[in-house]
Amino acid sequence: MSLWARAQQLPQESLQQVRAIYGDHFPIEVRHCLASWIESRIWTSEPEEQQRYFVEELVQEIQTNADLMLSPEMFVTQMKLKEAANNFRVQYSHEPHKLYAYLRRCLALEMEVIQNAMGTPYVAQPHTERKYSELITGLQNVRQKVSMASEEIRSLQANIESFSLQYHECLKNKGHMNYLQQSGPITAERRELEACLRVQIEDMERKLNALVAQINQSQMELVDRMKDNIANLRQLQSQVLDEELIKWKREQQLSGNGVPMQSNLNTIQEWCEMLADLIWTSRQQVNNVARINSKTIVELRQPHLVEMLDDMSKQVTSLLSTLVTSTFVIEKQPPQVMKTNTRFTATVRLLVGGQLNVHMTPPRVTVVIISEQQAQLLLKSDTQTGRGKQPVECGDILNNSGCMEYQPTSRQLSVSFRNMQLRKIKRAEKKGTESVMDEKLTLLFQSEFNVGGGELVFQVWTLSLPVVVIVHGNQEPHGWATVTWDNAFSPPGRVPFAVPDKVTWGQLAETLRIKFGSATGGDLSEDNLRFLAEKIFRTSLPMSTMELNAMTVSWTQFCKDALPERNFTFWEWFYMVVKVTRDYLRTLWCDRLIMGFIQKKQAEEMLAKCPPGTFLLRFSDSELGGITIAWTGEGNEVFSLQPFTSRDLMLRSLADRVLDLAQLQFLYPNVPKDEVFSKYYTKPENEMLKNGYVKPVLVTTLPPYMSPSPAYAHSHSPDSHRNTPSVQSRYMLEF
Repeated sequence: MSLWARAQQLPQESLQQVRAIYGDHFPIEVRHCLASWIESRIWTSEPEEQQRYFVEELVQEIQTNADLMLSPEMFVTQMKLKEAANNFRVQYSHEPHKLYAYLRRCLALEMEVIQNAMGTPYVAQPHTERKYSELITGLQNVRQKVSMASEEIRSLQANIESFSLQYHECLKNKGHMNYLQQSGPITAERRELEACLRVQIEDMERKLNALVAQINQSQMELVDRMKDNIANLRQLQSQVLDEELIKWKREQQLSGNGVPMQSNLNTIQEWCEMLADLIWTSRQQVNNVARINSKTIVELRQPHLVEMLDDMSKQVTSLLSTLVTSTFVIEKQPPQVMKTNTRFTATVRLLVGGQLNVHMTPPRVTVVIISEQQAQLLLKSDTQTGRGKQPVECGDILNNSGCMEYQPTSRQLSVSFRNMQLRKIKRAEKKGTESVMDEKLTLLFQSEFNVGGGELVFQVWTLSLPVVVIVHGNQEPHGWATVTWDNAFSPPGRVPFAVPDKVTWGQLAETLRIKFGSATGGDLSEDNLRFLAEKIFRTSLPMSTMELNAMTVSWTQFCKDALPERNFTFWEWFYMVVKVTRDYLRTLWCDRLIMGFIQKKQAEEMLAKCPPGTFLLRFSDSELGGITIAWTGEGNEVFSLQPFTSRDLMLRSLADRVLDLAQLQFLYPNVPKDEVFSKYYTKPENEMLKNGYVKPVLVTTLPPYMSPSPAYAHSHSPDSHRNTPSVQSRYMLEF
C-alpha cells in the first residue's frame, strides 16, 4: 500500500496533521493526484545531476493529469493543478533541488504521522511503486495516442469533405464538356473552351487521384493506430483486472484470516476509470470511422475496411464488457460464518459506474444465497454460453434488494445492504463424515447496467467469499475452521470452492500465527509454533524447523480428529485459546507474562528447579479456552490450579487472581510478580456506593488442605490421576 493510501485511512485529526505538512507551498491536490509518481521518485535519493530535471518532469506530470480531468466535477481540481504547475515553474525552475528536498522532508514527516497514528512502521516498496508508476505512464501514453486518433479522424473527415466538393466540381465540368460536344457546329471559340475544360478536368482528376491515395493511406494508418490502441488497452486492462484487482480480491480473502491489506480499491478504481474513458472513446472512434466510410461516395469506399472496423468494434465492446462485469465487486464481504436470523451487512460497488454514468439509470442489486454446486454451474454456464438460467436459491434472505447510489465527491457508485437477515437454509445432502459446518455456500449479487444511454446493457453478477451457515453458537468454531482453511489455501482460478485436502505445516503455521496475532495483538514465537506442531501431529518432533515445515497436515488432522484422550480437535483447542486471549488476556500476552504454549510436563520440570513461590501461566491441555497457573510449593513440589475459563475471568481478571494468591511470588524464572503484574491490578474502591452499601469483592483463595503440607494436597487433589497435583481455587467475599 502506498504511503498516501495509508494516509487516507488515518483518523480526521491525524489527517489534518498531514495536510498541515504541505500547507500552501505544495497543494494537497497535487499530492493526491500524483501520489504514485511522487513516491516512486522521492523514496530513493537521486544525485543532484538527476534532480536538475525534477521540476520540469513534475510540471509535465501535473499537466498530463490535469488534461485527463474531463468531467465537470473535476474542474476546480484541474484548475488548482494547472495553477500549481505554473507556480512550481516560476519558483523552482532555477532551483529544482530545493523542491526535491522539500518534498523529501514532507514525505518523512507524513510517514512519521502515520507511524504515530497506526503504531506500525511503514516500509516503502519501491518495486510496487515503480510498477504502479509504469501502469500510469502506460495509460497516459495510450491517452495521447487516442487523442492523436481523434485528430486524424477529424483530418480524414475534412479530406473526405474536400474530396466530395472537388469530385462534384469535376463531374460538373465533365457535364459541361458533354454539353458542348453535343451542341451545334464546332467553332474556334468552342474548341478553345473545350480545350480549357479538358485541361481543368485532367488537373482535377489528377488532384482527386492523389487525394484518394492520401485518404486511403490515412484510413489504413488510422485503422492501424486504433488497432494498436485497442491492443495496448487490452494489455493494460489485463494488468489492472487480472493482476491488481485479483490481488486485491485475494488480499480481501486473506484479511478474513487477519492478514493486513496492502492494495487500495480507490487506486484501482482510478485506473479502471481511465481505462473506461479510453475504451469508450476508442469505441466511438471505431464507430465514427465506420460511419464515415459508409456515408462516403462509392469511389472512396474500401470493402475490406468494413470487415476490419466491424471486428475492431466487437473487440473494443468486448473490452468494455469485461471491464464493467469485472469491476462489479464486493467492497465489504458478508460475514463468512453466518448465523440464521441474525442481521448482517455487505457492500457492493461498481468501479467504473461514475465514469460511464451508469448512475443516470440507477441500477438495482439483488442478493440470493446459493450452494457450492450452483456456483459451479453458474460459472460454467457463464463461461461457455453466456449467462445461463437463474441458479436455484438455497435460503431466504430478508432485505435483499437495493438501488446503487452515486457519491460525487468520492466518485463511488455503490449500495450497502445494512439489514439483511438469513431466515432459513436448505442444506445439501452430506457425504461420509461431512457436517453442516463443512458446507460452503455463497451470496450471489446480481444487477443490470445501462451504458451509453441504453446503447449497451450488461448483465452482471459476482459471488461473495464462501460462507458457512450456522444455527447455534456451538457450531461457530468448526465454521471458522472451514473458513480459515478456505481463506488460506484456496488456489487461484479455482472451481468454487475447491481447496487442497493437505498442506505443509509451514503453510498452516503461518496461517495460525497471523490468525493469533490479528486477534490478540501479539505474535507466536518459533517455540510456540513447534508446540502447536507437536500437538497437531500428536508426538514430539526432534527435527529442524525446515524439516518440520515440510511435513504435511491434512484437513482431518486440523479439525476432524479428536486429540489423544480428549473429546475436542486441534482447531477447537486453538480457537478457544485465541478467543480467551483476545477477550481477557491480550495485555498480559503482549507483555509476555503468559508462557502459554508449553507442555505440562515441561512446565513441571522447569518449575521443579526453582525456589518455592515461582509460577508460570500456561494454556490448559484438557480444558477448552482454559489457562492454568502452575507453581512451585514447599519441597519443590509443583502444583497446578484448575484452569480458569472465560466465565471465571469475566468475574475476576487473571492479574487480580495472581495478586490474591500469596503462594505466587515470582514469575518464572525469578521476576517478583508485583513488578510486572501490578499495573494490571484492579484499583480498590475506598468509597461507599451512592446507595450507602459497601461493594463486596471476589477474592481467589486456595482450599484449606493446601496449608498444612504438600503431601496432604497431593492425596486430596481433585484431579489426582494426573502426574502432579491440581488444585481447585475458590472465591471468597471480602467487605
